[in-house]
Amino acid sequence: MPGMADAPRMYRALLKVLPPVLNPYLHVQVEGIENVPERAPAILACNHLSFIDSMVLPMNLSRPVYFLGKADYWDSWKTRWFFKGTGVVPVRRGGGGQGEDSLKTGVEILSRGDLLGIYPEGTRSPDGRLYRGKTGPVRMALEADVPIIPCAVHNTDQALPTGSYVPKREPVTMRYGQPLDLSRYRDRRTDPFVLRSATDELMYEIMMLSGQEYVDEYGAKVKSGDVDVSRLFEVELTPEAPATESATESATAPATATESATTAPATTGDDEGAGRHAV
Repeated sequence: MPGMADAPRMYRALLKVLPPVLNPYLHVQVEGIENVPERAPAILACNHLSFIDSMVLPMNLSRPVYFLGKADYWDSWKTRWFFKGTGVVPVRRGGGGQGEDSLKTGVEILSRGDLLGIYPEGTRSPDGRLYRGKTGPVRMALEADVPIIPCAVHNTDQALPTGSYVPKREPVTMRYGQPLDLSRYRDRRTDPFVLRSATDELMYEIMMLSGQEYVDEYGAKVKSGDVDVSRLFEVELTPEAPATESATESATAPATATESATTAPATTGDDEGAGRHAV
């Protein structure tokens, strides 16, 4: 099985340098690290709050974690050397065949026995909430027949807010949840309703680990302004028409697997107990 010796040289060098510095500086608490397999392939699916998440997620593991990155980073030598050296695998973003290329690349990483790190939201949270997951991670897990490990970072957006370059000395928690076995869906892995159901199940587990408020909209749409998330939480109460459920309540959790399978719109792949120890 591939291990740390097979990781890029820069990755191995950073792994020697970063943990001794960042762990005490950020008072990093790690929970559930025993849920990450020592040898078998798996997907680590995590919420995304800050650029520093991609350091916190893998840095205390004994084996490398590979990420998919925008191929645009390889267009310039200024960024190509860094991402190549840290094990980021280039993919082109977009719909159609480009989405299939991402799926294929992810499955290849898993097929060689490695860990794949991925952010189901597809982008950093614009406001600290947890947003609707894309179905890509579930598709990869079902194609490669591997488990998904829901993960959650906490407070990294305070340690390194968007636009900042130097981390603040804020406490950070990294949680690895129980592996999520989606094998019961494998025979129906091309069914868009099944993919949405399994993705909602994954996002529920991430929500429970992170403690974030859930919003059933894509984070990218909120960032672009296509969706005004503040309107989702507006509640109008009048004597003539009392509200039976507030918008906030309806947006705080993903649908359960049963609900999602019957109510989710048909989406495709372009949707793109743990012990604690301080380190």
